[in-house]
Amino acid sequence: MKRFLILCAALAALLVGALPASTPAWAALQVDVNQGNVQPLPIAIPDFIPGGPNDAQSGVNIAGVVRADLERSGLFRPLDQHGFTEHVTNINAVPGFPNWRAINAQGLVTGQVTQQPDGRLRVDFRLWDVYGESQMLGLQFFTTPENWRRIAHMVSDAIYERITGEKGYFDTRIVFISENGPAIKRVKRLAIMDEDGANPIFLTRGDYMVLTPRFNPTAQMIAYMSYIGAKPRIYLFDIETGKQEMLGNFPNMTFSPRFSPDGNQVALTLETAGNSDIYLMDLRTRAIRRLTTDPAIDTAPSFSPDGRQIAFESDRGSSKQIYVMNVDGSGQRRISFGAGENGTPVWSPRGDLLAFTKQQGSHFTIGVMHPDGSGERMITNGYHDEGPTWAPNGRVLMFTREAPGGRGAQIWSVDVTGRNERRVLTPGDASDPAWSPLIQ
Repeated sequence: MKRFLILCAALAALLVGALPASTPAWAALQVDVNQGNVQPLPIAIPDFIPGGPNDAQSGVNIAGVVRADLERSGLFRPLDQHGFTEHVTNINAVPGFPNWRAINAQGLVTGQVTQQPDGRLRVDFRLWDVYGESQMLGLQFFTTPENWRRIAHMVSDAIYERITGEKGYFDTRIVFISENGPAIKRVKRLAIMDEDGANPIFLTRGDYMVLTPRFNPTAQMIAYMSYIGAKPRIYLFDIETGKQEMLGNFPNMTFSPRFSPDGNQVALTLETAGNSDIYLMDLRTRAIRRLTTDPAIDTAPSFSPDGRQIAFESDRGSSKQIYVMNVDGSGQRRISFGAGENGTPVWSPRGDLLAFTKQQGSHFTIGVMHPDGSGERMITNGYHDEGPTWAPNGRVLMFTREAPGGRGAQIWSVDVTGRNERRVLTPGDASDPAWSPLIQ
């Protein structure tokens, strides 16, 4: 927790500025992310040069994270530095473009790291179009030294956006459930990490079970279900202060929380007399309103990005399926009609898709569909994949994957097209990932 508080303090000192850039009216360097089969773009990213005698390792570290971020997206192919024929010594000098074309680089990133007299790091970088022989982007960042990794992610986001036309997602965090111990006595702790799995921090001790964590829109608050006191209830956890509080002292179990897009409300499931329905709580007044009244199990609410609709799962039609309703509970309608059972709907930040878990027998997979139920397609094919969560740009999802027999829960990511499946490294087993919005 202390490490995270130090990080938050560092963010307050973050400044972003622009260096002069001669961006051409038309740049050839681009990746069309909407193509069916995108070939990764070859890009050269030398270690950032040191601005002072003690800055060499910082330059190596930052460039290494940028290379890893872009490679992990599946849209870029960072080239091996051993093949570089030009040594970058001055990021303000125009590169020798023929030298970079000779190794088939289409893009080039040059950077410099300098520790300032006040102790802060200054990070400059430039993005070059090798074949267009022009600079596409130039930015400068200042931050405290312990915040270097976040700066690297911001550099990656800037490159990703300039070349693809879409917002990046590297400067984000994942809250998840860290798992360890035998199956009959599983210890589950609330944890948080960077998008790439770095800097994992445990937020709870593991003396009570926690499930289904969800970020609020500012990424400073987490709602989750906990078995504190042996009764499942929803709690709010303030990441900056470490304070947690129960969300309403209801006589029965509450679970499956989800924040509204403005952060002022939480949709949740409340069980009463064996029946589970969806309610909406105003966090400012703590007033609660019931949205569903069906005798079936209604749960797993997820807001549309504009806050006007809620998707949820219900077994009111004899099998678990996905429904959509207006935020006041009106207009409830079923949208999933494919084979098997469908649940855990999560609205894309773009509003164009819902991700969900499909169960057919003992087989669980992740799929997407349009909000009207059309265009259903499956994007994973594991044995037990469930619980999708969206990157803030709507391009990538994370989910939980288990091996046969319920062993070894892990977090994986996949592109919305179904390509580029990758495991996200975590300390031990992990489940229930939830992606933060871009950090402000």
